[in-house]
Amino acid sequence: MAMIICGMLWFAAISVGLMAGVYFTFSTFVMRSLDAIESPSGMLAMQSINRVIQRSLFLPLFFASTLACLVLAIVAVTDLSGRGAIAMLAGSALYIVGMFVVTVIANVPLNNALEATDAHTADGEAMWRRYMQRWTVWNHVRTLSCTAACALLICALLQTA
Repeated sequence: MAMIICGMLWFAAISVGLMAGVYFTFSTFVMRSLDAIESPSGMLAMQSINRVIQRSLFLPLFFASTLACLVLAIVAVTDLSGRGAIAMLAGSALYIVGMFVVTVIANVPLNNALEATDAHTADGEAMWRRYMQRWTVWNHVRTLSCTAACALLICALLQTA
């Protein structure tokens, strides 16, 4: 059982780190680049990104990393005195709430609203302004949550080694 948990911790740490990198990329330069493009091109590009990402390796990694963290959180709760349990629980919980829940309740609804808006209209421009402000703030939350969760999962790995 310890080998399975160790393997799951490795998978979680690596996949959470990958997710942190994806969100970091959007937070640091992708969104600003899209916004700098002449209107409505940035909005059209983001609509395309949102469609393509759903058919990429991102989505399986998104769900698999969340599931791994859920299992690790449950394992940690069953034995909080175990080596690495607190870091494992904290990292997993932070990832589930700060990445998965934020994505479901904030970013996805914004993506859906963006997709439903014609970029070539005045409504499209207004939507793009709202989207840029709100989506990016929530993406910063995901970036920070994933980064901190990755660090905590690495701590858990070091403590269990």
